[in-house]
Amino acid sequence: MSYINHAMLIRREVITRIGKLLIDDTLVEKIDRIPLEMRPKNQFHSRCCIHKDRAVLKYKTMALLGFNIQDEQDELMPLSQYAAQAISRKSIGSKVLTVVDEACSACVKANYEVTNLCRGCVGRPCMFNCPKDAINVLNGKAIIDHTKCVNCGKCQKACPYHAIIYQPIPCEEACPVDAIRKNENGIEEIDEAKCINCGKCVTSCPFGAVVEKTHLVEIFKAFRSNKQVIAIPAPSIIGQFTDSYEKIRGAIKALGFDEIFEVAKGANQTTANESAEFIEMLEEKQPFMTTSCCPAYMQAVEKHIPELKPYVSHTKSPMHYAAVEAKKLYPESVIVFISPCTAKRSEAWHNEYVDYTLSFEELGALFIAKGIDVNEMEPYAINHEVINHGFGFGAVGGVTQSVLQSLPVGIPIKNIVIDGIDKSVVRQLKTFATGKNPGNFIEVMSCEGGCVGGPNVISNPKLAAKQLANYITNK
Repeated sequence: MSYINHAMLIRREVITRIGKLLIDDTLVEKIDRIPLEMRPKNQFHSRCCIHKDRAVLKYKTMALLGFNIQDEQDELMPLSQYAAQAISRKSIGSKVLTVVDEACSACVKANYEVTNLCRGCVGRPCMFNCPKDAINVLNGKAIIDHTKCVNCGKCQKACPYHAIIYQPIPCEEACPVDAIRKNENGIEEIDEAKCINCGKCVTSCPFGAVVEKTHLVEIFKAFRSNKQVIAIPAPSIIGQFTDSYEKIRGAIKALGFDEIFEVAKGANQTTANESAEFIEMLEEKQPFMTTSCCPAYMQAVEKHIPELKPYVSHTKSPMHYAAVEAKKLYPESVIVFISPCTAKRSEAWHNEYVDYTLSFEELGALFIAKGIDVNEMEPYAINHEVINHGFGFGAVGGVTQSVLQSLPVGIPIKNIVIDGIDKSVVRQLKTFATGKNPGNFIEVMSCEGGCVGGPNVISNPKLAAKQLANYITNK
């Protein structure tokens, strides 16, 4: 679970400022002033100096315009030029995450350090238990030679004073598939061949150095086109604002969308298909089936756990089915998926029926930029039929409950719910293909709590899950 921090608030302020310029149609004329206005002279700065702050803000803005920081050719090129290019471009590319190198400079290589709690004891268990002779005692304090240290941690375990700490790199520690590592210049790089776009590096970095590219410019270009723009919001959006869902829908309309089609209806299709697949699996005497709606899990299987592929449902995600249905109803429209997470953004960018994505975080920032108070909106009711359990996909266990409600009475189901993917869970999932699991229906969610705990949410995941459950119960 991600916790709100100052780096997150800075990102949201940048998004809000970009949104305001897009709404006023003054992006090119005024975007160069964002770093200056956010860090004016002789006032607060987050890093060593105001100039460093402004440089980082420039690159964050550049990323939010949809550019890869690593593709920069001219350091003196102003944001206004990037904005003009963003407005005129035809495509944004498929890479979702980019690293702001100016912001990624404070983390040292992960290793063990001796703190001032060291007593220089006579026993010296740290030194005697080190397999590489990497520890010596000098002037009454243990010292680690990092040219010899292999980060085994035996010294930390042996120290009776708990004087040795492990100093991790937050993004590397959070990544469940070791897809992010420092390069020769000490800057983190994301290995696209390994990355599952779970977004854990985004939320874990205390410096806000990992940034998602956005479709903000493209969406406002669509608003000003002669095409209808259709929003397809993920079910977990219900828990993101304290107001009724009908008022949230009203706010989405007020932002500029012509119509709203529920991804929860697509979830109904996912449920029907997975239920049918599960029955077929039992008939064919297959040992188990896993769900397929979490794209981070699907990428993890594809890139890191291929032995699980035969057991993964072939059913498409709710977003896919909703986008297909929306395109049928509005064939010449622009489809915008409103997303709780980075992985869904990645999935949407590779889906032929979805044109653009807007995260919950970006949606909230645009509401602020346009002066939209959700509480004051006219309610906008759902105008197509949705079975309630489709909204349950927004929280962990929701997929399982939907399938349980759809299966005929008497079908033997032993379900397992994987609530969040980390390094240990990846190892656990690898054992499932060998028959080391006690269930026959396995739901896997990359984020703790499910989609309400995604990296792009703006509400406390536990409160969001409760609000979503109340909506489903009382709808």
